[in-house]
Amino acid sequence: MKGFLEDANYSIGLLDEGATLADVIDNCIYEHTHTGKRAFYVGDLGKLVKKNIQWQNVMAPIKPFYPVRCNSTPGVLEILGCLGVGFACSSKSEMALVQDLGISPDNIIYTNPCKQASQIKYAAKAGINIMICDSELELKKIARNHPNAKLLLHIATEDITADEEVNMKFGTTLKNCRHLMECAKELGVQIVGVKFHVSSSCKDLQTYIHAISDARCVFDMAEEFGFKMNMLDIGGGFTGSELQLEEVNHVIRPLLDVYFPKESGVNVIAEPGCYYVSSAFTLAVNIIAKKTIEYDKLLPSGVEQTRNDDEPVFTYYINDGVYGSFASKLSEKLNTIPEVHKKYKEDEPLFASSLWGPSCDELDQIVENCRLPELSVGDWLIFDNMGAGTLGEQSTFNDYQRPLIYYMMSFSDWDEMQDAGIASDTLMKNFFFVPSCIQLSPEDRFSTAA
Repeated sequence: MKGFLEDANYSIGLLDEGATLADVIDNCIYEHTHTGKRAFYVGDLGKLVKKNIQWQNVMAPIKPFYPVRCNSTPGVLEILGCLGVGFACSSKSEMALVQDLGISPDNIIYTNPCKQASQIKYAAKAGINIMICDSELELKKIARNHPNAKLLLHIATEDITADEEVNMKFGTTLKNCRHLMECAKELGVQIVGVKFHVSSSCKDLQTYIHAISDARCVFDMAEEFGFKMNMLDIGGGFTGSELQLEEVNHVIRPLLDVYFPKESGVNVIAEPGCYYVSSAFTLAVNIIAKKTIEYDKLLPSGVEQTRNDDEPVFTYYINDGVYGSFASKLSEKLNTIPEVHKKYKEDEPLFASSLWGPSCDELDQIVENCRLPELSVGDWLIFDNMGAGTLGEQSTFNDYQRPLIYYMMSFSDWDEMQDAGIASDTLMKNFFFVPSCIQLSPEDRFSTAA
């Protein structure tokens, strides 16, 4: 593996013991206030190191394959590459990004369930053979364009949750698996394993038991057709909580030991995305406009009015929205709440408020209703846990400016990387020392990857 991208235009601040991420955010806001109020991220790459250690302690020997679409910024991909994590790619551009890291094709999986023929050909040329399949049409498309493909049959889970509709769209039934194997045999396509996915919103961990049992049935079925199966992908759905990780492991470990023991030669992998990056990134946004509106227009439907009519209600517009960092808000609830950056008194009154992006689009609502002190244009808001689903390809709607990204890591996390044996000279060139008492300048000291 080559290590870090030679042309990557970014650096990683190595924090002195006296410096914290809060200090970094304060300094960045100070600089942006004077040079142009642009939204920005601060990424603690040390959290990726911690998450990987946690994964190895709890989930080993299950190998993680990181879904690139979750957060495709260079700092994330390169740190995970150095940590030996595999990559799950859903497009040609994602495969190219990972290839530029020098990652072996054996450590790349093409996971898009609806693949373009041209991108299948690209994977074939690049030697990326492992890919997902859940239908006869997809199987025939792969057979025409990638004769050396090694397929994982994507089976549907029994998770009846908010993601029921997704489970209906992707994944095949056990009955159809037999038909797909018959087709694969006729077409000369290899089937080497099974994939399933349990949503992070699933509250019933018994879903894993059903899915692993179904996977075992597919493996047994494959023996009848002479396929040599050697891979089980248990998907993503890992929230980042150590408790959830331990709970999942407690449920699946006994069944894996029985159905897919070490001596079976089956490699068990997973696709943790949010697990690695969600808590690693904090987003800072600036208020660019402010309005006072009627209270009853702010309240969500069905919520009873309980305020004094004389109390003002505020609508704030910020310099980032659903056509940028909050894109996931279009399909799911925001999993973080805004924090006011400026200091205010504990007894200062809070007012009903809503937050909107800069597009003036009716869909560009970030927070429908929250309680905030009265803010002014130019004030800053902080959103934690913004590392997942926010830092990929973004819209240029309304001349949207992508936020800057400032990467940081503490000395203790750097030591962890050294102890793990991945701190090469090439890697060290991307770091700079950040004293605890210096005023930080984005131009000189931080990444400006956008």
